[in-house]
Amino acid sequence: MSDADEDQAAIHRQIAAKLAELVPGDPALPPHPYLRRHLAEHAAQGHVLDDDHVPLALLAWESSAQVRRLLAAGGDKSEGSRWLQAWATLEPFTQGIGPVSRLSSLRLARYATALPSQTREETTVAPSFTSIPITPLWSDRAVPTPAWTASSTEVTSLAVLNRHRSRTAAVAAGDNVGTLRILRFDGRLVHVPLSLHSGAITHLLPLDGGLLITAGADGRVVAVGEENGQLTHQVITHRKQTWVSSLTTYHPEGHPRLVVAAFSDRTLEAFDVGTFQPRILPIGQLTDSSTLLCSINTPDAGPQLLLSMDDTVYRFDGNSTVPHSRHSGRVRALLALPEPGHYAVGDENSTVSLCDLKVAGTVRSARHDAASAGGAPTPVISMQLVSLVRGPALVSAAGDGTLRLWKLPNLLAVPGMLQAHTAPVNAMTYLPERGPGRLLSGGADRVVRSWTVDEATFGQEPKAWNRVTASAVSPTPPHLLALARASRIIIKDLATSTEITRLKGRRVTALAWPLVGRRRVLAAAVGSSIICIDPETNLQTSPEMAGHLLPIRALVAVPSADGDLLASAGSDGRVCVWQPSTGERLACFGDHEISVRCLATYQSNQHRLLASGGSDGNIRIWDADALQQHGSTIKCDQNIINDLAFVTPDDGDPLIAAAGQDGTLKLWNLRTHHTVRALSCSDGELSAVTSVRLPFGRTALAAAGRTSIHVWDTTTTERPLLQIVTGSPIVNLKTVQDPHQVASSILLASGEAGSMALRLHHRLL
Repeated sequence: MSDADEDQAAIHRQIAAKLAELVPGDPALPPHPYLRRHLAEHAAQGHVLDDDHVPLALLAWESSAQVRRLLAAGGDKSEGSRWLQAWATLEPFTQGIGPVSRLSSLRLARYATALPSQTREETTVAPSFTSIPITPLWSDRAVPTPAWTASSTEVTSLAVLNRHRSRTAAVAAGDNVGTLRILRFDGRLVHVPLSLHSGAITHLLPLDGGLLITAGADGRVVAVGEENGQLTHQVITHRKQTWVSSLTTYHPEGHPRLVVAAFSDRTLEAFDVGTFQPRILPIGQLTDSSTLLCSINTPDAGPQLLLSMDDTVYRFDGNSTVPHSRHSGRVRALLALPEPGHYAVGDENSTVSLCDLKVAGTVRSARHDAASAGGAPTPVISMQLVSLVRGPALVSAAGDGTLRLWKLPNLLAVPGMLQAHTAPVNAMTYLPERGPGRLLSGGADRVVRSWTVDEATFGQEPKAWNRVTASAVSPTPPHLLALARASRIIIKDLATSTEITRLKGRRVTALAWPLVGRRRVLAAAVGSSIICIDPETNLQTSPEMAGHLLPIRALVAVPSADGDLLASAGSDGRVCVWQPSTGERLACFGDHEISVRCLATYQSNQHRLLASGGSDGNIRIWDADALQQHGSTIKCDQNIINDLAFVTPDDGDPLIAAAGQDGTLKLWNLRTHHTVRALSCSDGELSAVTSVRLPFGRTALAAAGRTSIHVWDTTTTERPLLQIVTGSPIVNLKTVQDPHQVASSILLASGEAGSMALRLHHRLL
């Protein structure tokens, strides 16, 4: 660093230190707008981007150019920036939410990222949390990687633009609703987003001079340019009722350069670059609706065009099309390599292959997933050229969200597997920089992440996503938390933090805590059967309960003064009621047309009710005493019903809340079957819901979306009481509340990245 640069950094340090003193100690008080927008940047430029110079209370209001970007630019991983690093994992998902929700989310994130010996360090900043309605009790969630950008739509294509030298380099991103965004390398927008297609933008093809060709699921091919600082566009072609399967350029010798598009109706169209006049290529009719295209240079025959059809790659030399290589599965990715005449193929059988046009067939192959015999292959769906210190390399992306780095030209895999996303990787692009470049990967989880391209990043062990297949918490003290994952059940006492393992080697799909006699037992669904065990001895307490034809998806205890009953719901469309003390099946209802996904119970002086919902989009209410359906079926019009919860107001009819695949939470009157209220949080599919009794006769509903847990007061539809950002999907929500305790309740949330338990303080909601 030069003396002038050091002088500038020193000035910024002094400014950051003085500004930090002006941040109110109470996070409920908004800091001055200048502090919100600029304090973090002053700290970054002064090389003091840490928790002392960017106080915790500021993060509830921070609105600069994003802390995660500043942290990444400075490479700051210091011990003094723990709160900032926790905030960086949540920041992309917190736009538009209030300071209390931000601080609640940050408190959970910091608790999850801290080592066990560090978790009590948050007591040093306890005054900042005096008005926060949650207290973390336990977490084993895997720490998410900070996102480069995140949105409510799914990024389906990425490309680095070849812009004029005078303009800032940028990244183009297309999404699943047809919107194009031009972003700086730090993730900020360059232009107002442009709506181009009526379906997903599946392909982006940058050309010289900043020109960009887009293609989508609506059969359109569009040219996008920039004029007077504004984006302009022109439709090149539109084949209705088709989608574009591939897009590339091809430069036949002695002819203008062409843009070539393959369509799902097995046709191919070519256009001059610049004039976009149509040209005819003598390739003939395609035989595959998912043909991939790739332009390749050869050392002796000039430019050629590669085409994939099913499991075969063909070469077109301008006159004829001949097969060149055949692969173990349908070709899903096709990429020209730097060495002339060489290309790479990724197929449906998880194989990455290198091919040379001088040699028939494949030259070298390896598996992306390195699966053992008998494992289901993970398709390779995308590939991207990158650079390492010693030369070119290849990144392959798979349908399970993993990335793998290969050294060229020998296809040597860097040991390890990068768990980049929790869903398939839709797109990748490479940002060349001084030193190691960066790879951007966009997943179906609606997140784009940035990775340093080096062996340390890609050579790490796969992230241990602590995916939970079932969870339950006992309703009365001592509260025991049961989690099923990795073919075992973990039982944790939330008061003492003691932990035991039960039912090793059994894959469990649902859990419940029924009261049998005077003792709580743990009921576990193992395949299509149910077993009950004593949590202390691990001994089975009653005969195995078998009556489902397909795996059980939900279990719930049905309270009774004489001992609980147990209800189960399965993929076979059945709802069964059991006597857990004897293992006797009391009833079996097969009225749902397809899989039953969820159950909920309600008890009053008149009724014990059981509700079931599932893939048929219907709710059925069952009388647990009469063992028959109670009333008629409720048709919800929410697509699949993922979860149910009863709402019991002090006056009026009980309600049933349904979390739908369409992203809505609807409350239904059990007597009239009318919708009382419909809530929406614009957070994708709602996967779980649970109810919470609040003081003064109020009831709250907590629902899990794609990135957050949303808490509503059922008496209002204005906005959620609280939004707890998790950054990854939650699939199970459970709430327990002591009958005589209205001050707080325990919320258990589990999903793809693990589980967490927290206490909700009702007076602060």
